[in-house]
Amino acid sequence: MDTTFNFVSLSYRQSRTYLFSVLFIVGNILLPQLCHLVHLGGPTLLPIYFFTLVGAYKYGVRLGLLVAVLSPLVNSLLFGMPVPALLPAIICKSVLLAVAAGYMAGRTCRLSVLSLVAVVLFYQIAGGMAEWLISGSLDAALQDFRIGIPGMLLQVFGGYFLLKSISRI
Repeated sequence: MDTTFNFVSLSYRQSRTYLFSVLFIVGNILLPQLCHLVHLGGPTLLPIYFFTLVGAYKYGVRLGLLVAVLSPLVNSLLFGMPVPALLPAIICKSVLLAVAAGYMAGRTCRLSVLSLVAVVLFYQIAGGMAEWLISGSLDAALQDFRIGIPGMLLQVFGGYFLLKSISRI
């Protein structure tokens, strides 16, 4: 499952960057709300990262950074989730995800499950270490690996199929 991919690196001077950022942020608002209807849906499915991955992989680091920072902030302001105490760790992971996804897509111009696995593992491992430093809790840092495997799989396989379906845009 490896395919040539139409990567588009948007700049901050393009209005498309902000339009697409808003669309991905809305996705990162709606998907967590749906997942939170299920017991432990947020920590298990990790929905706040899904559209950050897709947006950054398709449209580059700049769009990814907008989505990575604004999605958790807007969610926290509107719904109180994530709680403000968790925002630094979640934003850190989101930023790492945006940078890794934008870099991988821009460097390879290919879409594969393996490249998405690499991106997800990178942000989870580096983000987990950062979360450990931020929170001082190894248990909190390892939570995504304890119960978030379904969410990581959703990011890899759901992200792959969504990216494949929008690859021509």
